[in-house]
Amino acid sequence: MYVNEWAPVVGIGTIAVSAGAAIVLRGPIGKALAQWIGGWSHNESKWIEAKMQASGGGSSAEVEQLRSEVDELRGQVAEVHERLDFAERMLAKSREPERLPPAR
Repeated sequence: MYVNEWAPVVGIGTIAVSAGAAIVLRGPIGKALAQWIGGWSHNESKWIEAKMQASGGGSSAEVEQLRSEVDELRGQVAEVHERLDFAERMLAKSREPERLPPAR
């Protein structure tokens, strides 16, 4: 087959896929995708608070409790990370093998 015979097929296929994607992304799937991508730029705690308020649940006390739990878990993760770094440094440290004293 010649390249000239494939060019219209590729062109029409590209246009069809683009039109289909535009139609699908204008509907609820596109809105959900936009919210998901929009959530990337938000601070985690603010995003959680906004989601809870949007769903009609979650008081300020609940949000504060969840924030404190998240902060506590972050502290624990940081501590475990420090311990892991220490253990890796200890294992990587080159130790001289114990040698017998020279013979007399």
